[in-house]
Order: sequence, then structure tokens, then C-alpha cells
Amino acid sequence: MGSNKSAAVINVTPMIDIVMVLLIVFMLLPTKTVGLKSDVPQLPTENQPSIPNPQHLVLRIQKDHSMDINSQPVVLAELHERLKTLFAVRPDGVLFVNGARELEFDDVATVIDIAHGAGVERIGVMTEKVTAAAPGYH
Repeated sequence: MGSNKSAAVINVTPMIDIVMVLLIVFMLLPTKTVGLKSDVPQLPTENQPSIPNPQHLVLRIQKDHSMDINSQPVVLAELHERLKTLFAVRPDGVLFVNGARELEFDDVATVIDIAHGAGVERIGVMTEKVTAAAPGYH
């Protein structure tokens, strides 16, 4: 004797259709990613000498927190005005910040923030060239 219970049947065809449409839509739509613009420096060829660009300035921060811009000493209190004056005539210039290894990142970030506030659009951070695995890095 059989029972008169009807078995529930789930129709998955509409669900598969929706999944396929979504798959095609996400495959065809390009994804827009927004990030920071960065310029990667190119190494000069062997025949091409490296000529420093007069538009670029190097700001060095020593471990005793003293600073200089292209070997000209500057104090933190005068940095904003000095950078504003220097970059008024260098609209396409780049400020390279070279902080001593012993400094905290906060010290370098403060200088970068001051430079950005002074209107410097392009700021680069100079690092040491790593030839082999440095101690502490794996």
C-alpha cells in the first residue's frame, strides 16, 4: 500500500538562470580601481649619465632631527614657508625625503605632512638599496 504523500520537488532552473546572468554581467563589466598615482623610477642605461634634475629637492632628516634641503640647513618651524617658497618656482618638482634609519616613521610622516600642506604635489621617500636579505626581513 502506497501513501498519498506528494514529494516536494524544487525547481532550480530559475536560480541557475539568475546565477548565469550575474556571472556574465560581472565578467563583462570592467572593475574600476582607484589608487594612488605613482611613478616608478627607471634606471639609466650604461651610456646615459645620471644628471640630477634641478626641479627636484632632497630633504634630509638626521637622527638628531636636524634637517637640510639640498645641504642648506632648515629648522622645523621654518620648513612650511621654505618649501612653499622653493616650490613656487618648481611647480613640476619633486621633494625627496631621506630620513635617517634611526628615526621613527612618525617623524618622517610629520615632515611629509608639512610638505603636502605647503603645496608640494609630488613627494618621494628615499630608501636604502637592499642587495641581500636585510637582518629582520625574511
